[in-house]
Amino acid sequence: MMHDADILIAGGGLNGPALALALAQGGLRVTVIDSRPAPARAEAGFDGRAYALAIASRRLLTMIGIWQKVGDLAQPIHRIKASDGLAGQGPAPFFLTFDAAEIEEGPMGFLLEDRHLYAAFLAAMTAHPNVTLLSGETVTGQEVAPNAVAATLASGRRLTARLLVGCDGRGSGTATRAGIRRVGWGYGQTALVTAIHHEKDHNGTAHQFFMPEGPLAILPLKGGHHSSIVWSETEENAARIQALPDDQYLEALRPRFGDFLGEIALAGDRFTYPLSLSLAERFVAPRVALVGDAAHGVHPIAGQGLNLGLRDVAALAQTVIEAHRRGEDIGSQTTLEAYQRWRRFDSTALALGMDTVNRLFSNDNPILRAGRDLGLGIVNALPGLRRRFIRQAAGLQGDLPRLLAGKPI
Repeated sequence: MMHDADILIAGGGLNGPALALALAQGGLRVTVIDSRPAPARAEAGFDGRAYALAIASRRLLTMIGIWQKVGDLAQPIHRIKASDGLAGQGPAPFFLTFDAAEIEEGPMGFLLEDRHLYAAFLAAMTAHPNVTLLSGETVTGQEVAPNAVAATLASGRRLTARLLVGCDGRGSGTATRAGIRRVGWGYGQTALVTAIHHEKDHNGTAHQFFMPEGPLAILPLKGGHHSSIVWSETEENAARIQALPDDQYLEALRPRFGDFLGEIALAGDRFTYPLSLSLAERFVAPRVALVGDAAHGVHPIAGQGLNLGLRDVAALAQTVIEAHRRGEDIGSQTTLEAYQRWRRFDSTALALGMDTVNRLFSNDNPILRAGRDLGLGIVNALPGLRRRFIRQAAGLQGDLPRLLAGKPI
């Protein structure tokens, strides 16, 4: 039976295109179904939205031909500083500093703007003969047969393949239609996201400032004098702050941001995102696999959301391509269970770990404050432990798929 594609991917954000390119390099025909108009997103101007990419993620992007197009636009992360404190009072005396000099692989990661990364993905998908992009289309139905899966689009078009992959986010329609339930909870927090211009050079340092209402991440962007911020507040505070005009928004930010980078000014659009934990109970169903936020929506406290998704991409691509080369059914339950075994424990453990850190630091309990400040100081004083943390955050630990190790499948 001839299918329209070997694999259908519902969702064209970032994980979907990355998976499509990885699979296409393995000789598989892939169709990406993206509800958003691709050209508009690819041509967007500066808005400050950016991703922290781990070393392992950079390796994957290199192997699928993307990093070569965007590497010069990325800001290396040379240091990460984490501290506890209160708005207007500065950081606590105990803090934690990670330095790239402690590992051999160079910068601990990179900050790259969304607009640059997506534009590179779009160009690569358009140029690859094994990838078809359906922009402005939505999957509204799916049906599984013994040797195929069919997806119905909002336009009425019907496509068949051997495997359907949901890269369609936390509210994944792919997961819902496959009968996959989710567990999770809200944090009562909202992330305020924008870009800041600052007087002093950031020198490639990322800052994580833990406050009772939620953490503030200051992430260095290319050029030295711009940073992206992810500022978590209680839902009530965030709604009030987001409604303020720019000058008052900036006044609310200043005591939290501090003056270590000199004068600051808004330099991008302002966005908000409700924060929650959302985990799929299963990552697979008959002829269906979930990747990225469709499988695990996590707190942005460590900037690991996209990195987790790219780990899924690497594991699923390797599992499917190797099955294809052995002449096996790439959509069989045996193939999909192998992917789930590879990824479910790691992603769930990391998600719950970030949940624990957020709960530990997002409060003003004096006993917890003393304990966590002491903990930061102890880790900072132990080079071996610091190095382990750095390598874990860089995605260099564990059973790495080949793409994350910088090797072809």
